Amino acid sequence: MSTYDQNSTSSGAVDSRAIPIDAGLRDYMLRIYSYMGAGVGLTALVAWLTYQVTDPALLQKPLMWVFVFAPLVLVFIISARINTLSVTTARWLFFVYAALVGVSLSTLFHIYTSSSITRVFFIAASTFGALSVFGYTTRRDLSGLGTFLFMGLIGIIIATLVNLFVRSSGLDWLISIIGVGVFAGLTAYDTQRLKAMYDIRHDETAGGRKAIIGALSLYLNFLNLFLMMLRLMGGRR
Repeated sequence: MSTYDQNSTSSGAVDSRAIPIDAGLRDYMLRIYSYMGAGVGLTALVAWLTYQVTDPALLQKPLMWVFVFAPLVLVFIISARINTLSVTTARWLFFVYAALVGVSLSTLFHIYTSSSITRVFFIAASTFGALSVFGYTTRRDLSGLGTFLFMGLIGIIIATLVNLFVRSSGLDWLISIIGVGVFAGLTAYDTQRLKAMYDIRHDETAGGRKAIIGALSLYLNFLNLFLMMLRLMGGRR
């Protein structure tokens, strides 16, 4: 992680620029993971509270579609306007998005047992953590995976839409298996990409915007990894 002067003397003196670069990169990545972790925690809390206080019949009401599609709208707003939004506004939009996702995911508690949701959550969190550490520390260039993983993601979306009509349990199982692989790869890939995006010359505003959009990327990877694993390992009611 440190940046060393390749032309340093034989005494092993470290380039003085390494210290601020190291500290800045560390703070930048910690900010990303802090936002991402807070977003995941907020989603889980809102999902549980919504499940506790909401009549299941309301899940069939048209209002529920607002909570399904509103997060998608916010993702597009944050992604498209991140360079024009203030850091404070972008941060609030991210947390509003996480809360709305929590409302829509409250339906999971009506489908899967609470114990299996908790178990899969920790499995997904452990897997995400290991893959993110790998992406951060590996010397292997993972950029070549980007196109392959994006194609896999498009394939998952198309197959999911098709399965809404054919309702094939076999296809659903296949989508989940491939989905775990795709989002596992994206976790490592995006972690390395976000690390490479760090620039010591960026001011607080530019760095804050990068941290928020980075947190959103990792949040989406974790969320989808969890959902794919839950479809495979979740115990249904």
